[in-house]
Amino acid sequence: MKKLYLMFAMILSVGFLQAQDSPTKGNYDLASRFSPEKVRKMVFTTRVDPHWLKKSDRFWYTYETSSGREWYIVDPVARTKRAFFDKDKLAAEITKIVRDPFDAQHLPITSLKFLEDENTIEFKIRSTQDVVKKDWAEIKEKNKNAKDSLEKKTFVFRYNLQNQQLTEITDPEEDAKRLGWANIAPDSSKIVFAKHENLYWMDKENFLKAVKDDKDSTIVEHQLTTDGVKDYGYGGGGRGEDNVEEEKNKDNRKRAGVLWSEDSKQFIITRSDVREVKDLWVIHNTRNPRPTLETYKYAMPGEKEQPITDLMYYSFESGEMKKLDIATFKDQTVGLWGATRPVVNRDDDFTPSIWHGDNDNFYFSITSRDLKKIDIVRWNIKEGKKEVVIEERSNTYIDIIKPELINNGTEIVHWSERDGWGHFYLYDRAGNLKRQLTSGPFHTDRIGTIDEKGRFLYFIANGREKGEDPYYEHMYRVSLNGGAITLLNPGDYNHTSSINDKGTFFVNNYSRVNTVPASALHDGQGRKIMDLEEADLSSLFAAGYQFPEPFKFKADDGITDLYGVMYKPFDFDSTKIYPIIEYVYPGPQTEAVNKDFSAGMDRTDRLAQFGFVVVTLGNRGGHPSRSKWYHNYGYGNLRDYGLADKKAAIEQLADRHAFIDRNRVGIHGHSGGGFMSTAAMLVYPDIFKVAVSSAGNHENNIYNRWWSEKHHGVKEQISPKGDTTFVYSIEKNPDLAKNLKGRLLLTTGDVDNNVHPAGTIRMANALIQANKRFDLLLLPGQRHGYGNMTEYFFWKMGDYFVQHLLGDNTPPPVDMLEVQREKALTK
Repeated sequence: MKKLYLMFAMILSVGFLQAQDSPTKGNYDLASRFSPEKVRKMVFTTRVDPHWLKKSDRFWYTYETSSGREWYIVDPVARTKRAFFDKDKLAAEITKIVRDPFDAQHLPITSLKFLEDENTIEFKIRSTQDVVKKDWAEIKEKNKNAKDSLEKKTFVFRYNLQNQQLTEITDPEEDAKRLGWANIAPDSSKIVFAKHENLYWMDKENFLKAVKDDKDSTIVEHQLTTDGVKDYGYGGGGRGEDNVEEEKNKDNRKRAGVLWSEDSKQFIITRSDVREVKDLWVIHNTRNPRPTLETYKYAMPGEKEQPITDLMYYSFESGEMKKLDIATFKDQTVGLWGATRPVVNRDDDFTPSIWHGDNDNFYFSITSRDLKKIDIVRWNIKEGKKEVVIEERSNTYIDIIKPELINNGTEIVHWSERDGWGHFYLYDRAGNLKRQLTSGPFHTDRIGTIDEKGRFLYFIANGREKGEDPYYEHMYRVSLNGGAITLLNPGDYNHTSSINDKGTFFVNNYSRVNTVPASALHDGQGRKIMDLEEADLSSLFAAGYQFPEPFKFKADDGITDLYGVMYKPFDFDSTKIYPIIEYVYPGPQTEAVNKDFSAGMDRTDRLAQFGFVVVTLGNRGGHPSRSKWYHNYGYGNLRDYGLADKKAAIEQLADRHAFIDRNRVGIHGHSGGGFMSTAAMLVYPDIFKVAVSSAGNHENNIYNRWWSEKHHGVKEQISPKGDTTFVYSIEKNPDLAKNLKGRLLLTTGDVDNNVHPAGTIRMANALIQANKRFDLLLLPGQRHGYGNMTEYFFWKMGDYFVQHLLGDNTPPPVDMLEVQREKALTK
């Protein structure tokens, strides 16, 4: 009897294995149903983006559904929300004037803004009528061969919201051109820019000439500096130009990152000496008529040659440029802050770049190279000296956000993780701690606004509400005088809030990955005034979309709670067994786990439609919005720190769900995720069987210094003579190439000037030296994000997982039919 039982069990086991080994066809049709182009036609507006008016508590917003676009004005005090206009009536009136047919569902309104009276809006409608360009005579004078004299006429209208009258503006003012090189003073009297590595300025009269004609030879420029040289200049530069473009644009005006005083009489700017920093290169192989070289400065971790940053101060009254004495740490970093608080969306035409402070002082930060020491500093202009206001010290790297100045700078709201959690502290002007404003095992993230009159701090935080995903954000307020914290937008959702300057009202957008996004209006005490919108996902659901499923699991230590999201095929059959793919990004600055509804579904929802269960999940050492212990878990072990948790997730999910095949595990990630997915294949080769690793920083020793040294750590060594050096050592993916057992696809863009292609090529070299079979895809002309080849990459990734996880070895057609059939063939 016992023998019969064992034989029967063996037969069942063999049958099960055969079922698992039999190939499954990849569901290309289902995946193609949810391409980005198609999803854009099924998902419209998902959040209210309020434009707060300046003279009242009112705001306006636009919202689109499958019925078309609508424009609303909301008065929180009166508790009213109404449409700007009767769209049918408006469409008819516009049609009469423009003489092109319009209807209510298809009003191509652009450039809408409120005028000064805040009861009149102005907008534009582009017609099909051809007219001669206004500046055609000037164009022809500059270029006698110019032929394109016509453009489509744009009509400008004004509409009074009170009397509902539409008026055509027949002679509208020309729109102010946005000249990227112009840094305009707060009073618009001066414009500073860089040229030939030096600083220049012009007055408003000459700037208006430049707006009209950037090449006008009568423009008067005043040179401010003469000591700027290549790689030690005062502005411009930046990566992105190849050597041919750089030479072509060498005489152009360029942006200078100056910050102005409020009185427009002074400014500051950082000037970096990168002459000793070593060069890096990418080759633009697809440029015509011949390939071109792009050369740029790139400081790598552990290198002696690093940028040296000067802080420069200029006064128009004295006409003197000064280099300020701020030397504090070797290879220090200087961080300047602008004055504005978190941006409230308005219809402002001009927002100047003002320094953080007043006309006599400005604030900035000085950070040591190992990021374990940060000073928040005030420069006293009258006395010409730096004043250290707050010091932050830690045995691991320190994160900071801009401190807020209140009550004319007599008090400072400062954020710190000094007690292991991100919290707010109140200081006086001299840097004396008055009180800790928030405390406890939760994370405060950023300031919403500060009501100075009522003395309330409004802020965003997460992890405080028990029973919720600790990443879900909420709006809170606390008195600057101390006291209890008040939750303003309760509910088990992720909340994104936009509050007005006074803190009297805020718009609350909320959703989870498995709910329809909605929006509501609240007052400053948290009372809900009205519901605003709910996103229209009807077309998406009609196409077969189903929400993913959030889940919780334990980290490899068996203690730490981690959170993830599971994406299933929309034709999911619980009686079938599916391969599982992890989409990963290790952090430490973030985690690739959505917390609210997202229509960007390529690496998750759409990938699952081929016939996989796809999961995204956090890991210790990932997202900063938990404890500092959690965030710093990977410090000193930047290659392997998150892998044990990714392995633990597979094991726990397979134990819970019979439909998950623990023997068919794939992993995919981009950038840090590309690095992590390859590492997983090499550290746990018997767990992870197939990986698609894109744009991975496989050797963090050749990735940029700031990210690598920060998150892995760099050791500061001081000799008996007092000399300071820095030592950096890190484990790399190529070190483990001999461990590869599964199928690995490496991809990179050939002009990636963020994560250099050398990282992928060195990984490929190590695999070749180890006599391993693998696959390599080079995307020509692509930067770090793959640009217009993103869709091509998606289908190549799908092919790879279909072949090696589903066992579908039927070669797909040479033509990517899923892409081709979306294109209209006009030739």
